Amino acid sequence: MIAPHRRRGRPAREDGTLAKAKRKAHKSERKTRLVSFGDFKVETRGLSPGFWTDLYHRAMTISWPVFFASAAIIFILLNTVFAAVYMLGDHPVANVADNLPLSLFYFSIETLATVGYGDMHPQTNYGHLVATVEIFTGMSFLAVMTGLIFSRFSRPKARFVFANNPVVAKRQGQPMLMIRIANARHNTISQATARLWLLREERMLEGDVVRRFHELILDRNEHPMFSLSWTLFHAIDETSPLYGMTTDELAAANAALILNVGGVDDNSAQRLYARKLYAQEDIRWQHRYVDITSDSPEGRLVLDYYKFHDVTPEER
Repeated sequence: MIAPHRRRGRPAREDGTLAKAKRKAHKSERKTRLVSFGDFKVETRGLSPGFWTDLYHRAMTISWPVFFASAAIIFILLNTVFAAVYMLGDHPVANVADNLPLSLFYFSIETLATVGYGDMHPQTNYGHLVATVEIFTGMSFLAVMTGLIFSRFSRPKARFVFANNPVVAKRQGQPMLMIRIANARHNTISQATARLWLLREERMLEGDVVRRFHELILDRNEHPMFSLSWTLFHAIDETSPLYGMTTDELAAANAALILNVGGVDDNSAQRLYARKLYAQEDIRWQHRYVDITSDSPEGRLVLDYYKFHDVTPEER
């Protein structure tokens, strides 16, 4: 009698396992995220986005319209909830108009904002208790919003402009990878530094493919006073990871360039950072940047940023 019992139980365990696998797969799909790195998009699975545990980061990174729209929605929801709680009491607020829900909603706004016009006021212990809780909630909400808005406004943000395309051309008879950047604010950035990396896929001896970073040594990776424009140079010689690589090889390796630029803003004494990612197809081979410098009739140096992104074929 034991064997038949086990045979009857085995399908149930298999069904349970199948259902568990389906729930796990469904849960994994919900945790699928699309992460953008410049023009690169990567799909990740299996990591929780942590919406409720990372609210501060989300509040700091979302756009200003979304930030204020979210704050407005939270404000309306809070007042709606407290208006509903007031309605549960027996006339907790004095001088309420005939339109009870809307009047209590407005009274909730006055209480949450601690305005207190005086027309409506709590008249029972229940009303005073709810108003006390709402005032504490309003003070906390105001403190959080003030801190977030201050943090968003005071957060340093660089206004560096990166050329749309890196170029490769000869300079002093040596093939050079060049990237042009500019400071849109035209203020002085002291101790400006730049680092350039090549990211590509490489096959290991064991047969697996990994993505590896290789630093591209720049001719000058520091600028004492970066305020206008700056062109970075990397010599493609025997020591360069780009040496001997063709465009087809770069495409097969899913190569990309990553440029990090930083410095100290003299006006705010804060450290600024900016990053730019270039795909391998963005590189213009045998091209140069169009010269943006000229002289004005008054003898002043002119920088024409209308030509900042323009490139021209290299003369041979």
